[in-house]
Amino acid sequence: MSDTCFQLKGSVVTTFKLELFHFSLDEFTLQLEDKINQAPMFFKQSPVIISLDKIDENITDLDLNELLLICRKFNLQPMAFKCPHNRFLNSIKATGLTLLSDTASRAGTKASVSPEISDKKTDKTDIKNNTTLHTSKLISRPVRSGQQIYAEGGDLIILSQVSEGAEVLADGNIHIYGALRGRALAGVKGNTDARVFCTKMEAELISIAGHFMLSDSLREKVWKQSAQVYLDEQILQVEPV
Repeated sequence: MSDTCFQLKGSVVTTFKLELFHFSLDEFTLQLEDKINQAPMFFKQSPVIISLDKIDENITDLDLNELLLICRKFNLQPMAFKCPHNRFLNSIKATGLTLLSDTASRAGTKASVSPEISDKKTDKTDIKNNTTLHTSKLISRPVRSGQQIYAEGGDLIILSQVSEGAEVLADGNIHIYGALRGRALAGVKGNTDARVFCTKMEAELISIAGHFMLSDSLREKVWKQSAQVYLDEQILQVEPV
C-alpha cells in the first residue's frame, strides 16, 4: 500500500472572467442580476476571475469586498483577481484572494480567456503559434448530463448527441454530428479561429475563445437547425449550414 497521501493533477474547469470597467453598487447589481437570470443554473457556483485590466483610469479606489459580496449573492464564486497595475494591490490583498499574473491567467482560464490586443496582426499570429493543433479526439457515444469531455491541443469530434447539462471543450474546433443540448466551448486557450459545428442546435451555451452566447440568443437565430458558430472581429456569429 502506498504511503502517498494525495496526487495533484491539472484539470479543465469552466472559469469566467468578469472584466470591470467601472463600479457603482446599484448599477453593477442590476446588470449582474440581469445576466445571471439569462441562465441561472449555468452560472450557479461558477468560478470567476475578476479582471481590473480595463478599469477606468480615473478610479483610484474600489471596495472590492463589496464587489465580492454581490458576486457571491448571485452564487458566483470569485477565485482570483487580475490586475496589471499597482492601484488596487492593497485592496486585493485585503480580500484574501489571489492576484494572478498575466501568464497564469492565460494558462488557467479555460472558458474566459480573451487576450488583450495591441497589435492585431502580431497578436493573432502569437495565438495561432501557441495553440498549434496536434490531434483530434473522437467520441462515438452520447455525452450525458454531468459529463465533461476536453480535447487538448486539437479538435473534438462527437458522433452522437451532447445532452443537457453536459460540457464539451476543445483547444480547436468542435464538431457534433447530433443534437447539441449542453455547452460547447471551442478555442479554450485563446484560438480565435476555432469554430463549433453541430447538426441540431439546442445549446445551453456556445463559446469561442471566451466569447459566449446563451440559449436565448441562439433561439432567435438557428434553433434546432444545423449551424456553425465562429468569431468575426471579436463578435460571435451564428449561421445555418
